Amino acid sequence: MNNYRNIDNQHRRFKAHVSLFGTTQLHMRNPYVIAWWSATFPGFGHLLLSKYLRGFVLFIWEVVVNYQAKINLAMVDTFSGHIELAKHDLHPRWMLMYIPVYLFGIWDSYRTAVDINNVYLLAEREDAPYNSIASRHSVFADSSMVLSFRKCAFAPMFV
Repeated sequence: MNNYRNIDNQHRRFKAHVSLFGTTQLHMRNPYVIAWWSATFPGFGHLLLSKYLRGFVLFIWEVVVNYQAKINLAMVDTFSGHIELAKHDLHPRWMLMYIPVYLFGIWDSYRTAVDINNVYLLAEREDAPYNSIASRHSVFADSSMVLSFRKCAFAPMFV
């Protein structure tokens, strides 16, 4: 696999990674906005940063722990003025598991946004290209391979 093979040893990072699974672009993001999205619902900030595994794990974690701790039920009871009922409904052990993961999601999305911004600035300074499927294969293709590909029966689909 020659995804990250740097033949001319000129660029250490790319502005975007294009693959069969999708495109990930580097661009400047406001870390406070990303942290705010994570504060609204854990995992949303990571999803905005294309960190899908972390985002979905935090998302699922929040849903499970929120349901087990009965946080929303306690909030409704509190807003209704039934403070004692809210204290009774809330499960303190689950609530104590909720708080650190919630704060971690906010901190990690902020930190990741700052790191991605730094990588973007370095890629801009290097005037780095986009890492794509076409650029990877064009390095290894010679004219005979291109001619044989055009003679192929499926060539009109890909050209």
